[in-house]
Amino acid sequence: MTELHESAGAGPGDAHFAVFTDREDAAAVARSFSRNGTRILKHASGRPWLVGQWHDRDIVTARAGRAAVAVVGCCPIDAAELERRAGRLRDLAELDTLARSLPGSFHLVAALDGRLRVQGTASGLRLVFHAGIEGVTVAATRADVLAAALGNDPDEEQLAVRLLWPVPHPLAEAPMWRGVMPVSPHDALIVAPDGRTVRHSRWWTPPEPVRTLADSAPLVREALATAVDARTRQGGVVSCDLSGGLDSTSICFLAARSPARVVASTWPGRDPADTDLYWAEQAARSLPEIEHVVWDADASPLVYTDLLSIDDLLDEPTIGVMDRSRVLHHLPGMAERGSRLHLTGIGGDHVAWCSEAYYHRLLRTRPPFALQQLRGFRALWQWPLGGTVRALADSRPYGKWLADSSRRLRDPLSATVSTSLGWGMPPRLFDWVTPDAERAARRALREAAASAVPHHPDRGLHADLEQIRACTRIIRQWDRMAARAGVPMASPFLDDRVIEACLAVRPSERVTPWQYKPVLSAAMSGIVPDACLRRTNKAAASMDAANGLREHRADLLALWDDSRLEQLGLVDGAALRRLAERPATPELRDAVLYSTIAAEVWLRGLGRAAEPRTPASA
Repeated sequence: MTELHESAGAGPGDAHFAVFTDREDAAAVARSFSRNGTRILKHASGRPWLVGQWHDRDIVTARAGRAAVAVVGCCPIDAAELERRAGRLRDLAELDTLARSLPGSFHLVAALDGRLRVQGTASGLRLVFHAGIEGVTVAATRADVLAAALGNDPDEEQLAVRLLWPVPHPLAEAPMWRGVMPVSPHDALIVAPDGRTVRHSRWWTPPEPVRTLADSAPLVREALATAVDARTRQGGVVSCDLSGGLDSTSICFLAARSPARVVASTWPGRDPADTDLYWAEQAARSLPEIEHVVWDADASPLVYTDLLSIDDLLDEPTIGVMDRSRVLHHLPGMAERGSRLHLTGIGGDHVAWCSEAYYHRLLRTRPPFALQQLRGFRALWQWPLGGTVRALADSRPYGKWLADSSRRLRDPLSATVSTSLGWGMPPRLFDWVTPDAERAARRALREAAASAVPHHPDRGLHADLEQIRACTRIIRQWDRMAARAGVPMASPFLDDRVIEACLAVRPSERVTPWQYKPVLSAAMSGIVPDACLRRTNKAAASMDAANGLREHRADLLALWDDSRLEQLGLVDGAALRRLAERPATPELRDAVLYSTIAAEVWLRGLGRAAEPRTPASA
């Protein structure tokens, strides 16, 4: 395929691009997307098709007959196989099968007879947006790129929505700018030959959770092993988190079976009760061929570190900024040891376990079994009997639940049992959010509630998908930060094939009060030593968060001294400054500041990006 380079382009793991139809008016718009470092992949006509930044490791392309296909991201398919697939392509809908079969995590882009198809991942880790620009539909993997082409400022109502804790479906999918439209992770964007007409075509539905654990364990093992192999089969040096938890330990053992040399990385917790190091050392003793690096616990950045200096270009606010320094801190050390990629166990909590909300349905279909399990959950999580009964009796449809939530935005946080057994945590606003912002958020919630459809009619599967996508929205930004820091990150648990294998397990066997992550324990039996599989808990890192609030009080004060949100009339800066002066207040438990900090840091980042750069002296 013809490709033009304006400079060296992005490093591995930092691919982002816009997609254009094969038309002269689209080519004219594409020229405005060209920047320093831009690469251009062209249609057979010579007009731009993909315009953006990517590394050669992150893209596979093929052209055959009237079809052209590009896979951008991590996928083990080679150009010859992709060309064979392209040669058989007669309709873009046929790509549904290809997208549901390939391992890895990638964007899939195709052109056929003047039509375009662009899609990301069902997990939400790789997203697609589109906008009409000068009469031409342009798709892109980042919303801010389209907003810049439109010349639009952030939408203040959407900023008010992002102050909710949490932001519920479907509001979390909305981009931060008017004129930029999201494509749901389960949909592909189809652009007609006229370059204007678009539709969203569903390519993914979650599997029905009907497989037994015994039947599922080998399928989960195969999917996770394939996901790790997709990143390690090229050899070289890869690094892995080894926290001692089941998730990172599983990834580490699978990576150790590959051609790659593995460097395992452990950050001990500062809390004396934290047992992560003990379990990590247990695992490392069974992996003598790997290098195990144990960092100084006191050198680990705390939560809230460096909030004032974050300069990553993000296309939406993310609570991931709170832990950015912690996530990136060890990557230079991994780079010094030769790591080309850092594997994490992130996502294991979201796919190897599942929501107790499945028991809302199971109580109605298998009452004796569900009651027995619910007794166990009540003891495990200390759910009160009255709250449990009320949560199980609540049969409101999702839209009604969302509408009711809009009337209770200033209520205290909901009880854990109602969150665990219901549609999720109802959104809340806190005292420092202004009445104007509250009105805007309430209006958006009511409008969404009128037509809102849950991810799935079963509130358990809805909650699972909601948590997976909330996680990937954070990881999507961390991945970009890590690539910029020089060592790309990958989270194999969040590959679509792994998610599918886990979601297919019967919830009655996947979430139980009597066993911790039974799916992962069964899948990794024979790969991870039994001694490691016996761990039944994980570290909470609550001490690091509490210490971070105290140690970075000055930064939080500075954040609100010149608050962009306050200038927009969305928060009461004085109230936030008072909170920052007393970080031990009980009001700051439960991460209630996170969404506000995320929005403030994001706005500051946009301001830095807009500042004129001083040319370097010759």
